[in-house]
This record gives sequence, C-alpha cells and structure tokens, in this order.
Amino acid sequence: MTTTAHTAARTVTETGTAAQSMVTALVAHGVDRVFCVAGESYLALLDALAGEPALDVVTSRHEGSAGFAALADAKLTRRAGVLLVNRGPGAMNAAIALHSARQDGTPLVLIVGQVRRSEIGRSAFQEMDYHTTFADCAKRVWTAHDPGRLAELVTRALRVAESGTPGPAVIVVPEDLFGEPVAAATGGRVRRATIGRADPDDVARAAAMLAAAQRPLLIVGDRLGDERGRQALARAADTLGVPVLTSNKRQDLLPGDHPAYVGHLTIATQPQRRAALAGADLIIAVGTRLDATTTQTHTLPGPRQPLIHVYPDAQWLGHVHPPELGLDADPAAFLDDLCAAAPARRPGGDGWTRSLRALEADAGAWHATTAADGVVFGAVAAAIDQTAAPDAVFTVDAGNFTSWVHRYLPTTGRRRMLGTSASAMGFGVPAGVAAALRHPGRQVYAFVGDGGFLMTGTELATAVHRRCRLIIVIADNSSYGTIRQHQERSYPGRVIATDLVNPDFAAMAWAFGATGLSVNCAEQIEPALQVALNCTGPVVIHVRTSLEWISAFQHLPGLGSPAATPPTEGTHH
Repeated sequence: MTTTAHTAARTVTETGTAAQSMVTALVAHGVDRVFCVAGESYLALLDALAGEPALDVVTSRHEGSAGFAALADAKLTRRAGVLLVNRGPGAMNAAIALHSARQDGTPLVLIVGQVRRSEIGRSAFQEMDYHTTFADCAKRVWTAHDPGRLAELVTRALRVAESGTPGPAVIVVPEDLFGEPVAAATGGRVRRATIGRADPDDVARAAAMLAAAQRPLLIVGDRLGDERGRQALARAADTLGVPVLTSNKRQDLLPGDHPAYVGHLTIATQPQRRAALAGADLIIAVGTRLDATTTQTHTLPGPRQPLIHVYPDAQWLGHVHPPELGLDADPAAFLDDLCAAAPARRPGGDGWTRSLRALEADAGAWHATTAADGVVFGAVAAAIDQTAAPDAVFTVDAGNFTSWVHRYLPTTGRRRMLGTSASAMGFGVPAGVAAALRHPGRQVYAFVGDGGFLMTGTELATAVHRRCRLIIVIADNSSYGTIRQHQERSYPGRVIATDLVNPDFAAMAWAFGATGLSVNCAEQIEPALQVALNCTGPVVIHVRTSLEWISAFQHLPGLGSPAATPPTEGTHH
C-alpha cells in the first residue's frame, strides 16, 4: 500500500494556550468537523474553536447523538471522527458511540473535559475514572497532565484510532489545563503506516487454491471501503469471476447489479441462502474480521471449507476460524496481486455464481403486498429505490424494519448505505445529519423506527438549524418490533414492555421547523416522496407500518388484523 503523506495545513509560531494547540493539531491533521454538546469542562477548547474557521463545530442535542454523527462522518471520510463531551454524564452518554466504533472497527477520537487537576481523586462533582470506565471499548485512554503535550496526544489518538483495526481512542483533559500557556507547535498530518503486500509465494499459493476450487466464494469487508479498495474489489470481481458476498452492513462495497454480487451476510440471512453457501469449497475472506454475524454465528466457513483470510491486523487471523492461509497484508493490494496471478474467469459466467446470483435476485424482487393493519414497509423501500439518485446516501437505524430496506433497496451505482454492526438504536437520524453535512449536494435518506426516532430523533432540530437536505423515513408500527418478534416466539401472546404509544411524527416535524408528511396507505408513498425530493430542508415522512408484517422475513398473523394478501415467496411464519 502506498503511504499516504500530507503536508502541514499550517504552521503556528505564536505562543498560545493548550486549548489552542489542540485545535491547531486537529486542523493540521486534516480534521475539518467536530461534533459536540457544549460543556463547562471544556469551555476554553470551545473558545479556541471559535477562532478557527477551518473547523466546523456541529452542536448536537445529546452526546449519544453527537457520537453517532461522528461515527457516520468517519465512515464517509475514512478518517477518525471527533467528538467533544463534558465530564461525567456527557461522557457516559457518549459511551454508546465508543461501543459502536469498537464493534464496527471505525476510527473515533473522544475528547472529554475532566474536573480540575486539584480535584482528581477526591470524588469531585461529576468526576470519573475514564481509564477504568472505557477500558473495554477504547483502544487507548490518555489523561493529559502536561499542557505542552496536548498536541502530541491528538497525534497519538488519531494514529491509534486509524491504525491496525480502527476503533475509538479517548483523550481526557482536566478543565484548568486547557487554559495553560504553551509554546507554539508545528506539525503535519499523521502519516498512515504502510501496510505490507502479501509475499508473492503466498499469493501464488492463493491463486493455486482458487484455480483448484469449483465453488469459490469471496467475502469482503470494511477494510476495502475506501476508494482504492472499492476499485480493487471491482477489478477482482471483473477479473476473477468469483461470487462476491459482503460482510454485515457492508453491502455498498460492490454495486448490487454487478454480475458477481451475490448478496450480503446479515443477522437475517435466510436458511436457503445459508444452505447454498455451505456448498462453497473455498472461502477467500478479504478485509473483514469475520465477526459473528458475517460468519452466521461462526458456522461459515464450515469445517470442510478451507479459508484464505487476508486482513491487515494479525490478531484477527485465526481469532475464531483457523485459516489454511492467513495473510497480514493490504487487502486491496492482495486482490490486485491475485488478479495478476490467477486465471481470469468471466464474471458471473459459471453455474455456481449464477445459482447464488439467482437467490439474491429473487430475494430482492418486490412483490406488492398489502396488510390491513398498515403499510408493508417493503413498498416504501421499493419506491425509494425507484426515485432515489444513483449516488444517494442511506443511513439505517436498528430494528427488524431495516430488513425491508436491506432487502428491497439495492446499493447500485455510487449509493452508500451506513449502519452499525452493533445494531444500536438511535444511529439513523444523527448519521443522516452527518451525511447531509458531508455531502450537501447528494440525496440523503435516514431510515428509523418509531423506537429509534424517539431516542435520538431530536437531532431533527440540528438538521433544521443546519438547513440539511435530509429525508427521514419513520417506520411506525407502535412497537419495539424486534423484541416483540422474539417475545412472540418465546412467550406467545404474553405482551409486556413492547407496545408503544407514539406522537404524530409529521406534526412533530412541523413543530421543529421541518416538513412533515404522513403515509397511511401504499398509494400515498410516491406522492410523499415527490414532495420530499422537492424540499430544500429536512423532511419527515411518517409511515404507519404493519405490525403483522413485522419484517421482510417474518409474518406474524394476529398482531394487528388479518393480512389482505398471503405471504410472498421467501417469507416464513
């Protein structure tokens, strides 16, 4: 991999405060946006930010929301997102973003204001030991003691967050340290470490294994998510002709209409798909850690499926699945080298690929389905597929309503789809705000359930404040649907704690200063989308959805009222 080198954004010669040195370091390292909820423990840092036009400060309404927005921004930029929070409660609210960043392998830097140095260890107001609290989810936690080293901590935190398997890093700064005078510092961006290419003999061995396989399968993950990785994957899909599966929540790595694309691995991967994948006689996993969801609870690869695993962090090689060939190497370079060493095949040209592709095509074909208790959300996803731009960005919250989005809204062209592998509720709306700010010229849709919206949907106020072009689509079945689905399986008819009473979300949108639209039947979907696409500010589309059609793969008769049409192919009771 070619080393990415950058020149310093600016050089500062005057003496300033520690807070100013931190801001200077952030800008020098290419950070152009931070997300925060203002707090008294880092007022001096906010004051320093006020004097820096190169750094956009996004004020959120909750630290968890700010964290999700920073996480989404990191997914889009492939650089560390930056989050500023107050001590104690602010830091704890932000913990959900740290957990999600760790599970996702997404770089995130959290800067926490701490109590004054003289108060540390005295059970001061809102004091916490962040080293203990965040030890399990952060890659590193530092507490600043020397004001002259704040810029150094920024460099170290960004390097740790972005290197190896990306993840969260935390800088804790005592309140009084921010205002200390420091000597001027200079510096450029972090130089990303060069990731080695695989040894030619190992590439030759991988090529020989591929040539000998009758039913190979390529599983790809997030470390191919930058532009270089996407291009390498597209070349490999064209050249090798191997069916390509993407890991959990990474289906936008390869356009869904590519003849080699055969779907993505999720918590809802259906039995017929899993049975077909069990027929693979070689699995090549590139750029994925092979987490529990991607491996279908560690059943893929199976005991008779040899594994080639390529990932640029040796700790994940053999972590659960012992590979026949494990390579701590640059994933994109490996695919290029494999293309050069392996015999070319026509993409999608063999029966193995066609059979897997047929399963994917059948699963993604929308068959109009109606229900008496609300809109079947697949109709919404299918309609948005027809009207959304080829480069639209979709952010997806957690919940089984998302199965409709993943099934009927393909990421063809340059479309992006952002979600969290941790499946934390509340990601959708803050992520949509971040995407709209990062790509103001593109269509951005945020999909969220009624439960998730009432967790972080107040970021609609941020969207209005920043005049974001954002369409928020709320699937409202008046239930914590995923838990209700499990509840019906384990304790049928014994409903507790999953029924919800919701507000009129369209009216709520108008109260926030956004446009609010209601969809109560399938015929209202397309007119609502046309109105939304013609708006220049944020829009909320409140869809009253069927509880009986609780997901794209589960029909639970009797939860609402009798369905008007029978189950479509591929669903089950």
